[in-house]
Amino acid sequence: MPGLIEETRNAIRLRQYSIATERVYVQWIRRLIAYHRDKHPRELGRKDVEGFLSYLAVERKVSPATQNQALQAVLFLYRVVLEVELPWMEDVVRAKPRRRVPVVLSKAEVHKMLGLCRGEARLSAHLLYGSGLRAMESIRLRVGDINVDQQTIRVHCGKGGKDRVTVLPQYLLGELKDQLQWVRHMHKRDLAAGLGEALLPPAFHKKIGKASKHICWQYLFPSQRITKDPRTPGREARCHIHASTLRRTVTNAAVQAGIEKRVTCHTLRHSFATHLLEAGTDIRTIQRLLGHSHLDTTMIYTHVINRGAMGVISPLDQRAPTQVAGQVRTLEEDS
Repeated sequence: MPGLIEETRNAIRLRQYSIATERVYVQWIRRLIAYHRDKHPRELGRKDVEGFLSYLAVERKVSPATQNQALQAVLFLYRVVLEVELPWMEDVVRAKPRRRVPVVLSKAEVHKMLGLCRGEARLSAHLLYGSGLRAMESIRLRVGDINVDQQTIRVHCGKGGKDRVTVLPQYLLGELKDQLQWVRHMHKRDLAAGLGEALLPPAFHKKIGKASKHICWQYLFPSQRITKDPRTPGREARCHIHASTLRRTVTNAAVQAGIEKRVTCHTLRHSFATHLLEAGTDIRTIQRLLGHSHLDTTMIYTHVINRGAMGVISPLDQRAPTQVAGQVRTLEEDS
């Protein structure tokens, strides 16, 4: 149903949702239609929608977060695109989200892993831990977001469309200056080739006009290729490096470092918050640096600080050292 999909895209862009949200919502709406054999959503009822969500949970075995994401896409379709108020939609069963304790690396593990990062995403990976950035926030940084004098980074339009300011590690100043110099050099080449326009929201791009070619709007981690603007047909520009490049860099470095934990880009952000908390930083400050709306979200890191769960020392470790040492056998004795 190309007409319905196009209406959905227009409704999402009118509300200035991210391109990632647009892709996800369109994907779930297409799956809903395909599951009901191309039946128009106006002809579906409560049992049809619940059947689709049950199919995701029972047969596809998706996580509660994924199931709720699909439900949000369906709600957007009915309420916004079709403009149909269905009372039963409020009573559709929502999956209960799981609250997991984050995986956190030790300082030694972090430094060993970051030392093994290679390639064009190396500096971006360092900012995940050094500034507490999310993966997409890191690769979407622009030249104008870096304030070397004040040692701050401005995160524009982060998760939830919120802006914030976080710390710029002094350790990375030299490498960041080299990166900025490289971006300026690449931008001059693009301008000489008749390019150099930055990828910006269509309305803002129209407003500033030729100013979109200014160096401040260029991505800090530019892609090697010129790409087409997904929301403005006919316009080409240099985008940022792909998220998979950063994820692959982090994963490969963790494997080479011999870290036997599930390490993702977000693990470095978790480690940033936990190590600040261990160093005595006020939790309200950490909340602002991370961009959390609620303090409860930041409080999760209190469960992994110091040693053991919530910093508690095991009763076994509180026994006399001589008493413990005399009862523990070495691996050689066991073998």
